[in-house]
Amino acid sequence: MKKITKIETIKEMPKRLRVAAYARVSSGKDAMLNSLASQVNHYKNYIKSKPEWEFVGVYTDEAVTGTKELRDEFQLMLSDCKAGKIDMIITKSISRFARNTMTLLKTVRDLKAINVNIFFEEQNIHTLSGEGEMILTFLATFAQEESRSISENMKWRIKKDFEKGLIWGSTSMFGYKLENKKYHIVPEEAEIVRFIYSLYLEGYGDRMIRTILDEKGIKPYRTKTWGVTTITKILANYNYTGDLILQKTFIDNHLTKKLKHNKGELDKYIVSNSHEPIISKEIFMEAQAIRKSKALKFAKSSSYNNEFKGYIRCGKCGKTHTYRRGPYNIYWICSTFRDKGKSYCDNQQVPDDKIKEAAIHLLNMNKFSMPIFKHLVQQVVAQPNNILRFELNDGSVKEYEWAHKPRSEGWTDDMKEQARQHTLKRYGGGSAKWQK
Repeated sequence: MKKITKIETIKEMPKRLRVAAYARVSSGKDAMLNSLASQVNHYKNYIKSKPEWEFVGVYTDEAVTGTKELRDEFQLMLSDCKAGKIDMIITKSISRFARNTMTLLKTVRDLKAINVNIFFEEQNIHTLSGEGEMILTFLATFAQEESRSISENMKWRIKKDFEKGLIWGSTSMFGYKLENKKYHIVPEEAEIVRFIYSLYLEGYGDRMIRTILDEKGIKPYRTKTWGVTTITKILANYNYTGDLILQKTFIDNHLTKKLKHNKGELDKYIVSNSHEPIISKEIFMEAQAIRKSKALKFAKSSSYNNEFKGYIRCGKCGKTHTYRRGPYNIYWICSTFRDKGKSYCDNQQVPDDKIKEAAIHLLNMNKFSMPIFKHLVQQVVAQPNNILRFELNDGSVKEYEWAHKPRSEGWTDDMKEQARQHTLKRYGGGSAKWQK
């Protein structure tokens, strides 16, 4: 007799929804959750309290404004969604997620396409619901307009302060401290500014001044060592004369927040005798005349097309080499050595013609060809002891040892005469020894 045994259907266990939260901290203005830690704890506890949910994590970004789009944690969260790690995102409101309508809708649609839901708590909107996107479009437009309105109000307040000759914000300037929207001299820093100008007027360049300051143990107020850019900015800052130029820069887009130099688009305001000067106007103008003269010389000598840019790398510190034009040749020099000095990287400079010489030898060229070089070479590592290491696109490596040649070798008559005149000028031309 047959015996039939029924095997019951195995009921599929309900799949737990993988849920993450996104929080953007904006200057502690949240009334309910006034700190990053409390927001994280709130969402962590809330998600874990739902048995049908699986806690993935809380992604957080800090921002002063809600209009910038470059948010690292936000981008990481989107990547995790695309990788299939998240089914739903919880966030407080549209303004916390994005105030740019276009960005918001694109993100919503991209996540909707991979079946990831976003839940906005304040608006009680689920993006996977039928009416979700339509409601979001209206609400996000209002949020973006609010951001624009706040930006316009801020511009109006800044303009009114400028018209009164007042400094806006917490603009710092080495040599001064800002109190009640007015600059006050910091004596020890002011002495350093004067020292920088005196060195520049004596003929020292920005990089050499940086080296002198570091060697003397003179420290800037924010970093351990001086940057060339800092020296350059000090030497170009008219405000050290006691006058103040306001609205030299401005932000023209409330969404991108990109800072632009004011080249006549907006009014500028010059406030005479705004604060105590550190240097005289005469010294400042003399420094600018030197800078202009150097810029003209550089412009005349910059016809070289910088063809090896990005290809030469230092074998000691790993930084890229940049080109420097000498009196008689072009050299590639480590950017660390250039910006910080020999104590940070003492790798030697490489003559431009030696790189070409090595390329001809290693790549079997009849004469140097940049298109062939770019086709075959991934990078050139400038090793110590005159070794150039060519790392090729096919994965192979070749090395070439180059040798210094006497500077006068290959000089033209014009170059020799130029060198002679330079020597006469340097030593005054008074000695018969230097006139032979």
